[in-house]
Amino acid sequence: MVNKLSVLGSTGSIGTQTLDVARKHNMKISALTAHSNIELLEEQIREFKPAVAVVYDENRAQELKLKIKDLDTKVYCGMYGLLHAATLDDCDLVVNAVVGMVGLKPTLASIEAKKNIAFANKETLVAGGALVMDAAKKNGVTLFPVDSEHSAIFQCLQACPPEKSLKKIILTASGGPFFGKTYDELKDVTVAQALNHPNWSMGAKITIDSATMMNKGLEIIEAAWLFDMSPDDIEVVVHRESIIHSMIEFVDNSVLAQLGLPDMRIPIQYAITYPHRYESPVQSLDFSKISSMTFYHPDYDTFKCLDACKKAFKRGGVIPAVANGANEVANKLFRDGKISFLEIGELVCSAVDNFEYKESKTLSDVLEADKAAREYVYNCIK
Repeated sequence: MVNKLSVLGSTGSIGTQTLDVARKHNMKISALTAHSNIELLEEQIREFKPAVAVVYDENRAQELKLKIKDLDTKVYCGMYGLLHAATLDDCDLVVNAVVGMVGLKPTLASIEAKKNIAFANKETLVAGGALVMDAAKKNGVTLFPVDSEHSAIFQCLQACPPEKSLKKIILTASGGPFFGKTYDELKDVTVAQALNHPNWSMGAKITIDSATMMNKGLEIIEAAWLFDMSPDDIEVVVHRESIIHSMIEFVDNSVLAQLGLPDMRIPIQYAITYPHRYESPVQSLDFSKISSMTFYHPDYDTFKCLDACKKAFKRGGVIPAVANGANEVANKLFRDGKISFLEIGELVCSAVDNFEYKESKTLSDVLEADKAAREYVYNCIK
């Protein structure tokens, strides 16, 4: 088991649950970072007493310095602070729970510092998959998936023989709050309705991504990079109960699945403690209380982001970064009441279809594509 964690995004949903796991197993926290929630961050600092704390918002970082001036924790801000927290010498594992493209630079910095990473920041692999995987291989770094679906695949693959026996990956999806709705029925849905996820407790951005099924599209790309699979060999199945977190199918057509209650602390703990398993803070799965488990094909016509992500990966180069950047802006615009729910998928599809292919050889290539995609979305709604 690792002893010292650096938790990037400690005040978010994944971050707070990571600290639940750390608390249960008496792990030391070397660094904590937040975007601007210094109230919760202060509570975390006083409990875990990290050497380093980072607030991305510079003004709020100054406020935090005053609040914890009685402690020894050093406060940093901005991207410089995130990179510092991601590369601390006194750290065994970096947990990247930052939401969005802002997590890419810290991921690459952690890899260059030869730190193993438990990551929930799927945008890292979506936008910069080739860069990240190449850097990880070069530096001998292991990426441990935190997303419940990718953790499930990772766990199932422990039983996979060394020869080429894996036939396909089956990603399960809850279907979000709008499962079964037609395209026309989604024209006037509200932000509150979209945030009403039936099974999982997640941050606002990820919950909206679940409602549009963009989250599953991003996970297809992430799985393709992580497990060296073609998107054509990654199947999405809607499983409303969120008990089976994903499956793999072998060439002999046998299927392995990983099951558990819909609680992120299980995959978080496995990423942190791999290859060992310990008692977790999550309740045991009681099969007598499961009346049924259902499975459905996703509605690609209504939830357009799924195909957009597959197309983006197949086009390659910077196009996945374009899809991700367009979605980040569209998602926020919807939450701010500037566009309708259906326009999220339409804007992502438009960006994927209209951007020219360019190779993603460097971090600059990825960041430039991300910036251009964001500008494209803003121009589309003017």
